[in-house]
Amino acid sequence: MGNCADCMRRVFCPPKNTNVRISLPAVCFVWQIAMIVLFGVFIRYDAESDIRLWLQLKHTNNITSDIDNDFYFRYPSFQDVHVMIFVGFGFLMTFLKRYSFGGVGFNFLIGAFGLQWALLMQGWFHALDPDTGKISIGIEGLINADFCVAASLIAYGALLGKVSPVQLMVVTLFGVTLFAVEEYIILDLLHCRDAGGSMVIHCFGGYYGLTISWILYRPKLNQSKRLQGSVYHSDVFAMIGTLFLWMFWPSFNSAITDHGSGQHRTAINTYIALASSVLTTVAISSASEKRGKLDMVHIQNATLAGGVAMGTAAEFMITPYGALIVGFCTGIISTFGYLFVSPFLEKYLKIQDTCGVHNLHALPGMLGGFIGAIVAAAATEEVYSREGLIETFDFEGEFADRTVGTQGGFQAAGVCVAIAFAVVGGAAVGLILRLPIWGDPADDNCFDDEVYWEVPEDDEGILPVLEYNNHMTHKRQDISESNFSVEQS
Repeated sequence: MGNCADCMRRVFCPPKNTNVRISLPAVCFVWQIAMIVLFGVFIRYDAESDIRLWLQLKHTNNITSDIDNDFYFRYPSFQDVHVMIFVGFGFLMTFLKRYSFGGVGFNFLIGAFGLQWALLMQGWFHALDPDTGKISIGIEGLINADFCVAASLIAYGALLGKVSPVQLMVVTLFGVTLFAVEEYIILDLLHCRDAGGSMVIHCFGGYYGLTISWILYRPKLNQSKRLQGSVYHSDVFAMIGTLFLWMFWPSFNSAITDHGSGQHRTAINTYIALASSVLTTVAISSASEKRGKLDMVHIQNATLAGGVAMGTAAEFMITPYGALIVGFCTGIISTFGYLFVSPFLEKYLKIQDTCGVHNLHALPGMLGGFIGAIVAAAATEEVYSREGLIETFDFEGEFADRTVGTQGGFQAAGVCVAIAFAVVGGAAVGLILRLPIWGDPADDNCFDDEVYWEVPEDDEGILPVLEYNNHMTHKRQDISESNFSVEQS
């Protein structure tokens, strides 16, 4: 009987095999070749990047200077967003003591593949010429592709250290696809305004990753608990990511807004909200510890919540003090999330959220979407002017008769669409990733670079350093209670 049970376990629960020597190169080569073919068939330069079309455009519109090319308006914002995607998100994920290679390296892999697939997916929905069947791309298309990739990187935060690079490629493939569809529904069909992506990026990406993590729940993950915390230098590297994100978030939210007052106002509102969230994060972090010490987990993450929550309403006339209130409240909510919500999610809902994306992205993104709905519904001609309402909310064409109250309702509906796509799509992707073919690590092998990376040998001789925090469990441990003595360290 025992032999029969062992046989059944081997068939339905085979031992983990993390050898991805065949699967990872195969996926990378085949999918990259597919990108080359699809780009050859569909992708072309737009009118402002094609030399022949640009010269025609100059002559037709009496443009006398190349400086009027949209590249010169959008490229600085694109660079800022690009740095956020590859440096900000990448280094923010280096907090784990033995998973820095995976944090920044797999972030790089997701970004490089995701932006290519995003140019195609978003192009088919937004930039496909029905006459030629071609997709025209320019600088704004590159920014939107980075936005699309950001959602998959947010989802990666919930799965950090627990999945293989092949699984991450699958997460990105489906994540970009789902993003393109939900973005089209929210922005085009519902005609919502969401320049900074509170709904379409943060809310969707956060709940997409959390749902996958729920499906991939590991009841014995505590076997890797020794590696789930951070050490001094890993938290310093993660703080580099935080600072890059914090500095460039005004560019992220304003990158694709209308030229003029809209872009200017978006940057101001985001800048103010971010500053406000820092102070409230520090206040709650200090008050939550009996000796008033700060937790680096909170400083790395909750200080960014103001930028997430301002993504939708930043281009509206929310007023500077309104932006301060948003940053003030979301800094508190996000910090409390790390203190209480993340442990609750893991203990009772079986959601193992490595980076706490629920507290930085999912919840602030959802709140930001509803804040945008309220601010849109409260808009008046006295504040915006009639022309300002038309410009801010694009009340033109088939939407010319839409009222601000109706716009607010559709904005709220957009949040629900983002959550629905994230949960349903994440559940489907999670079930696919449960198949025993992806080379994911065993429960006692998570959060360790050695599984998928060549780690320098000299690093093996480093003695253990005091583990003083954990992104899932807030530890209030005095230094005197440490398991390591001065002599041992």
